Amino acid sequence: MSQSTSNPSTVKAYLRPIDRDGLMGFAEKGRADPTRRGTNKVHTVTDGQYRTLSYVGNHLPVVVDEPPHLFGEDTAPAPGEMVLASLGGCLAVGITAVATWKQVKLTKLELFLEGDIGNPAAWGAGGAEMQPAQMGFQDIRVKVVIEGDATREVLDEIVKHANLYSPVANSMRNPIAFTIGLAD
Repeated sequence: MSQSTSNPSTVKAYLRPIDRDGLMGFAEKGRADPTRRGTNKVHTVTDGQYRTLSYVGNHLPVVVDEPPHLFGEDTAPAPGEMVLASLGGCLAVGITAVATWKQVKLTKLELFLEGDIGNPAAWGAGGAEMQPAQMGFQDIRVKVVIEGDATREVLDEIVKHANLYSPVANSMRNPIAFTIGLAD
């Protein structure tokens, strides 16, 4: 994306920017009404075995599967990998928004995520007896590669600020109301 040489006249290609005025207007609406909420909707259909298709808006379906050692066909990412992908996407959105707010132009933004997850409970199908807190991701690590027209300290501050306000990261860190039941 960016050209790097020791030449002081090096030209950098900035990442495609977001609409800063639109972002500032959105931020103002949040300040005016901190109770504002949106609703995300997904319709998930099982295709067979563990393969599912999740329909989100007018987009192509998001396909999820399990690897063969977990009785899937490995035709798509596993659910836990999709959770990490969602976290990475949300953090990248936040980092981009905070950089835009601080008027920092980015030339590179990449996130590397990994998480430790186990399933000794076999999805509750006769495996180990576990408590909810013992299941799911037990540790998540995110490394951010970020470059732009700011110092490393400013870029680090942008990343930390975006993490603090990330809706997906906070959904993972904090207990949330969760209901499940049969449809009418």
